[in-house]
Amino acid sequence: MKKRVIAIFTGNRAEYGLQYPIIRAVDRHPDLDYRLLVSGAHLDPNFGSTLKEIQADGFRVDAEIKIEMDAASLFATAQAIGSGITVLSRVLAEMRPDMMVVYADRFEGLAAVVAASQMNIPTAHVEGGDLTEGGALDDSVRHSMTKLAHLHFTTNQQATNRILAMGEEDWRVHTVGFPAIDLISEGRYATPAEIQERLGLDLTRPIVLFTQHSVTTEFDQAAAQLAPSLKAIEQLAAEGIQIVLTYPNNDAGGRAIIQQLDAFGARAISGTSVHRSLGRYLYHGVLSLAKLPEMRVACVGNSSSGLKETPAFGCPTVNIGTRQEGRLRGQNVVDVGYCADGVEAGVRKCLFDETFREVCRTAPNPYWLGDAGPKIASVLATVPLDHNLLRKRMTLRGEAREGWFR
Repeated sequence: MKKRVIAIFTGNRAEYGLQYPIIRAVDRHPDLDYRLLVSGAHLDPNFGSTLKEIQADGFRVDAEIKIEMDAASLFATAQAIGSGITVLSRVLAEMRPDMMVVYADRFEGLAAVVAASQMNIPTAHVEGGDLTEGGALDDSVRHSMTKLAHLHFTTNQQATNRILAMGEEDWRVHTVGFPAIDLISEGRYATPAEIQERLGLDLTRPIVLFTQHSVTTEFDQAAAQLAPSLKAIEQLAAEGIQIVLTYPNNDAGGRAIIQQLDAFGARAISGTSVHRSLGRYLYHGVLSLAKLPEMRVACVGNSSSGLKETPAFGCPTVNIGTRQEGRLRGQNVVDVGYCADGVEAGVRKCLFDETFREVCRTAPNPYWLGDAGPKIASVLATVPLDHNLLRKRMTLRGEAREGWFR
């Protein structure tokens, strides 16, 4: 039997780390073959050229899709979506895959979904139905991708319920859990010795892993929103706490954050270090230190990883600002505003409040179901590739019952 060809699109370092189990499962499935399309920040040296990470993992890169993006404005984002659709449609026309897989809520992913769905290529969307109501454009992009896609793989039941409430047919929606936890449960991350060697950290002292992205509807405030965090970090470093800072995504406002991080790094403040990208293996390795009762580790910032990945390690998290409002979270998260005192207090709670640290270690993980990658591969291998898959139906009829629906 001829193998189904599954095109898998990735345009961002964090997104790829979450897709790894899916790519691996497709590669291992006897009835599937993958075509990996790499784009966005993966190809940008300003963000660590994470194409190298993909190649180091042993995956074949079938197409490098350059999308111009200067991470400075929403105009640039709109231009990037347009150019992405143009370039991706050419690649897909030549590749002619049986299906396409796209992840989450990135603007590059939106370009991929538009290109594939408008070319009648059945498209699977992973992590639809989530909420981030804090002023980012993510929700609008994510829900648009859901309505364009033909299959949906969600990380939790709440997300599934929202997709069904959008009128999607129930046979299209599969609750598979969070793919990244496949690797975490296998222990696929750096050891304490590797972390000590590669990051120069003293494992006897507290560690903070910090990432703060721009809020895209407030991108012009990105630098002002970061400033209190850096003030707090400087104070915490003066108290002997080690802080590992990483670059943001290549969103509008990202350039302003990078400029501040570079200026902060140039000051060579003892106990702090700035990195363009840690890579999934090292990033998860630092979070995993929280599993050791003698270690004091916290994840700080406004990245979705602070909510979705940290529960698997029992790692306390300080979530700053509004970017992740509405997203499902575990009991390991402390929410604070754009305030240096608030950030400091949140970090101290995560590192030194023994009652809270115990809660973090034992609280249930709302994203844990297990084997998300193989579940997705199984559906991709068996779903009928027919007109019924391409023909989207709205399940909500809109009938009036005691007046119009509200």
